[in-house]
Formats: sequence, C-alpha cells, structure tokens
Amino acid sequence: MFFEKHIFCCINKRPDSNPKGCCSLKNSEKLHTELKLKIKDLKLNKKIRINKSGCLDRCELGPVMVIYPEGVWYSFKNSEDIDEILNSHLLKNKIVERLKI
Repeated sequence: MFFEKHIFCCINKRPDSNPKGCCSLKNSEKLHTELKLKIKDLKLNKKIRINKSGCLDRCELGPVMVIYPEGVWYSFKNSEDIDEILNSHLLKNKIVERLKI
C-alpha cells in the first residue's frame, strides 16, 4: 500500500533553557494526535500517513509540520490551523500561505 501524502510533525522536546524553544512545549503532541484523529474521521488514513518526527530544526516557530511529496512546511498552533491545512492543502491541494514557513 502506498500513501499519497506523508506528514511529519515535530514532537521534539528540548531543555527549557534552549533559546530556540521546542515544539513539544507548544502542544505539538496534542496537536499531532488531533490531526491524526481528524484524518481518520475523514477516512483519509489510507491515503495520508501522519508521522511523529524528531527535531525539524524550526523550534522557534513550533509546532511545525512538513507535508510530502510537496515539501511544504507549516507552523500551526491550534485546531483552527489544523482544520485550515486539512481543508485547503490536503483536500483541495491549495497551500495555506499564512501558515507556510
């Protein structure tokens, strides 16, 4: 089975003292789980694979995700951002410019 898209979500945890911060301290695990559930609810889980990722080295922007095969990077902070990425990028192939990094 081949997936049409792969999404890598950073869930890395850096020390609190790191000047770049980290995605984990910005709710990345919770948002990753929410994204995964929404993909499943939309019955897209056979077409789209959601992966946990280590550091994607954009910690100051976190949480971050990258969607392949397009290679588009997003910074997302809440459910509304996830919904916008789902509805625009994943369902309509339209990049969400305001969240793109």
